[in-house]
Amino acid sequence: MEMMYDSSGIGLFALIGLLPMLFNLVIIIFVIYFIVKAIKFMDMKQKLDQEKNEKIDQLI
Repeated sequence: MEMMYDSSGIGLFALIGLLPMLFNLVIIIFVIYFIVKAIKFMDMKQKLDQEKNEKIDQLI
């Protein structure tokens, strides 16, 4: 005797079960993206500050 399953219901429960893991994955990706952007910003700021200090030294 074969049993018929409604695959859409099983898929919905699986999706609901995966939501916390997907949410955590999105947060981790966002944090990594933010850290990379912050590091790039700090490197650029340091470079621009160094150029500004050199120009100030030339004026003095």
